[in-house]
Amino acid sequence: MAERSTAAVDVADNSGDEPLTAEAVKATADGVDTQNDRAADGSMRETDGERKTVAPVAAPELHSGHKLARRYRLEECVTRLDGFSSWRAMDEKLRRAVGVHLLPADHPRARTVLAAARSSALLGDPRFVQVLDAVEENDLVYVVHEWLPDATELTAILAVGPLEAHEAYQLVSQVSQAMAAAHREGLAHLRLTPSAILRTSTGQYRIRGLAVNAALRGISSDTPQRADTEAIGALLYAALTQRWPYETDAYGLTGLPKGVGLIAPDQVRAGVHRGLGELAMRALANDGATASRQEPACTTPEELAKAVAAMPRIRPPEPAFTAPPEYQHTTYQQGNYGRHPATGLPTVQSLAATPPPPLQSRTGRALKWGVAALLIAALGLGSWQLADTLLNHSNQGGNGGSPGNSQSSETGDSKKNPEPVPLHIKSAEEYYPDGTPQNAEDAANSFDSDSSSYWRTKAFADGPDMGAYKAGVGLVFDLGSEQEVSAASIAFKFGGDHTTAAIYAAPNMSSSNPVSAMHKIAGATTSGTQLGLTTDTPVKTRYVLLWITAMPKSGPYEYSGAGYKQAITNVVISGPGSS
Repeated sequence: MAERSTAAVDVADNSGDEPLTAEAVKATADGVDTQNDRAADGSMRETDGERKTVAPVAAPELHSGHKLARRYRLEECVTRLDGFSSWRAMDEKLRRAVGVHLLPADHPRARTVLAAARSSALLGDPRFVQVLDAVEENDLVYVVHEWLPDATELTAILAVGPLEAHEAYQLVSQVSQAMAAAHREGLAHLRLTPSAILRTSTGQYRIRGLAVNAALRGISSDTPQRADTEAIGALLYAALTQRWPYETDAYGLTGLPKGVGLIAPDQVRAGVHRGLGELAMRALANDGATASRQEPACTTPEELAKAVAAMPRIRPPEPAFTAPPEYQHTTYQQGNYGRHPATGLPTVQSLAATPPPPLQSRTGRALKWGVAALLIAALGLGSWQLADTLLNHSNQGGNGGSPGNSQSSETGDSKKNPEPVPLHIKSAEEYYPDGTPQNAEDAANSFDSDSSSYWRTKAFADGPDMGAYKAGVGLVFDLGSEQEVSAASIAFKFGGDHTTAAIYAAPNMSSSNPVSAMHKIAGATTSGTQLGLTTDTPVKTRYVLLWITAMPKSGPYEYSGAGYKQAITNVVISGPGSS
């Protein structure tokens, strides 16, 4: 299989499980109490699913230092459960940490695990922890996947406290969109628990164990989309309240009081964002909950992602700045030079010799006379220039000219090019006349003045000019009413050689209008991350198309791979100011 990212993740517990250092009663990192034969962590119910039990199969007797395929050196066993084991290993070929799941080739689930791993690897979505290899060899089946050293489980994050509204919004938005993409390819998770969600150091959420976690544990479902949607609702509920939305305690979280049923998040914890709370209830409505506004339940990740996108955007909290300490004046700056303290004893400064008045030395006197001479010369020159100007104006008056006319001309020139004024953008939609959108759901991120959010294109193999495979990519902005447009400022995410963009007056927001039929207002090319477009002749229009026809080459970033691509963090459209 093709090699993927060098990022990594803890394979130990793909389902919210206890570490190996837990008490003996907790037995394994998968949260199974072997003494009582129950889930020690109160693991999430398999709603609409079924966990298939099989006869115990002995896990392969391997040890640290064992090498698979002469490449993957096992270092630490982090899970041993139900006939399979999970390890932290080292890929000696690429010198990076990886995770490995191991089970005997004759294990009843071995073929299912191989098929799930290979299907997950084909998805290639960077929002999921990537499967790097899936092999059957020497009576063993093993699955190799990324190991993310900079990632933190949602379990650990919620142990500290609930998430603030913007972070919870990011969680449900990113996870629902990722799972919607997976289900479009026929892949389900069925084990979306807090420990399956990882937050990286950049604040992005990644999902581990797609299809593989369920296959390892023999979990299936007749309604996989509904099961995954309810699981996302449970994650959002837990993020808002720091409580698990069922009566059992799970993943380090306390369950709801017994007998009260599923209550709204704002009844569990004060200050919960109402829109997010209702969204959690709509996702959990699969289990009999009722949304407070009687809105329809979200039964698929796609529906949930659309409901998130329809919400008003939740801004990140304002950064808190600590005021610098008050400047401590020295004794001399405080005007205490030569003063005596309260004890009546003289200070060190008072014992020092009084400094001489400034400019009393021979050099000082010479400098003083030099400055005086320069001032006199400057005054004389200024008087001469003033007299010459008055004489010239007098001559112009005698020849039919007028100082008043000259002044009017200057005023007219200053009013000819007034400073542009930013225009209000009501909304934005992606423009894709070829029928292939890039990232339509994030069009509003292009003008929200938030540098951390953006609308992005896909990454293309050829460039920077796009003519060989696509006419261009773009966005249409609605100004609310007809306005005079004379300039635009575009902030890009990626710099490099090169980005070419132009703005056009569009008839409406539809992608069916060809660019060739629109009036071009201005265009330019840049190798930086900021592009200004201006025209001397303002154009009156309500809709403005931003059309990109060349993009620079950039490396992998968040959800996009390396290639020729661009992202827009903020667009400002301006018109001529009042004269």
